[in-house]
Amino acid sequence: MSRIVILGGGESGTGSAVLARSKGYDVFLSDCNMLTDEAKKILEKWDIPYEDGRHTPELILNADQLIKSPGIPEDVPIVQRVKENGIPVISEIEFAGRYDSSVKICITGSNGKTTTTSIIYFLMKKAGMNVGLAGNIGQSYAYQVATTKRDYYVLELSSFQLDGMYDFKADIAVLLNITPDHLDRYGYDISNYIKAKFRITQNMSENDCFIFCADDQITISHLEKIVLQAKKLPFSQENRVEEGAYTESDQMFVKYQQSEYSMFLRELSLQGKHNIYNSMAAAITGKILNIDNAILKESLASFTGVEHRMEKVLKVKNVLYINDSKGTNVNSTWYALESMTTPVIWIAGGKDKGNDYTPLFPLVREKVRAIICLGKDNRKLHSVFEEMVESMHDTLSAEEAVQKAYEIAKPGETVLLSPACASFDLFKNYEERGKLFKEAVQKL
Repeated sequence: MSRIVILGGGESGTGSAVLARSKGYDVFLSDCNMLTDEAKKILEKWDIPYEDGRHTPELILNADQLIKSPGIPEDVPIVQRVKENGIPVISEIEFAGRYDSSVKICITGSNGKTTTTSIIYFLMKKAGMNVGLAGNIGQSYAYQVATTKRDYYVLELSSFQLDGMYDFKADIAVLLNITPDHLDRYGYDISNYIKAKFRITQNMSENDCFIFCADDQITISHLEKIVLQAKKLPFSQENRVEEGAYTESDQMFVKYQQSEYSMFLRELSLQGKHNIYNSMAAAITGKILNIDNAILKESLASFTGVEHRMEKVLKVKNVLYINDSKGTNVNSTWYALESMTTPVIWIAGGKDKGNDYTPLFPLVREKVRAIICLGKDNRKLHSVFEEMVESMHDTLSAEEAVQKAYEIAKPGETVLLSPACASFDLFKNYEERGKLFKEAVQKL
């Protein structure tokens, strides 16, 4: 019996373990952190042996293949030893894809992935399709493949997930944009990160569709360097396109084969330049899937947005609090600040991923009155922004950050949590950071 070892016992790892067990593999799961009660319950229900709080080499290095959770870096000692032993290392998505015959719509990009994935899922559900939501969002893809039957999956894919994918193929691939992100995981070399993002197009045939942003310079400059058989469908806010989507004056136009769709930009439920891009990518996908124009319009006009992404929490004493905890890189935060129309108290900081904050300078000078740092080490933020704002404050918890914002914010201002950094120094993930921020605001 072939042995599969899974590293990491989060959503992705436990889901992979369940699928491997359901397919008759000898399965073992190992996590150097303590597993949640929920994860233990699932593993015990499926009779899957596991360990937590450690990695025991003898129980790992006898694997025929290893499924690594995307959050575990390649340079972790146990992963290095696995590779030295010649054991193939794959991702949950690669593994689950082997047992899934559904049509797969895959979305990646430095920013806008979750929003675009959620819009596409929303409009497919509205159209009555039997569709699952997975990848970097929703329930584990592997777990769903093991326990349900879907005709379609909408998969949000991070660069870390794409790194471990080899034979997996998207039927429709969406690449929203590429900006420097996670460079700490890519040897501080953006070309490694770009290659990871373009893996979404691997194995695609001429019957498949590749949707991409024609206004994104990095994407366009690398498009020629890859061998791509899929049909190319660009979207742009700067130029007309023959097939794909574009904006002109105050409308969005979508063309695919003989089918066309248009709507006024003001009718989109999500406003702002970046959200128009997200809506265009979703609309092209809808046309490829032959979704009715009336359903497209209704979906794009009524989609309510994603938790932790520019989420308006509350107004307290005429100060608006916005949770953009999902803003984990500079480019995300650029979009958040760019959309602000009032003076801003900006809550920033966390685990710096090799950030270059230069693109934020004009916006910070123009819109930000004070910065509240939420992180263990805020020296870089201080050295970069101190001269640009009235004041800077250091905090070590969401509650402390919100309390400080409450003290210094003036009526008519906005308190914006958009960290531009990963959350892992003080929080488990961006969701926990956003949740604790919202709870603290609600207690004011």
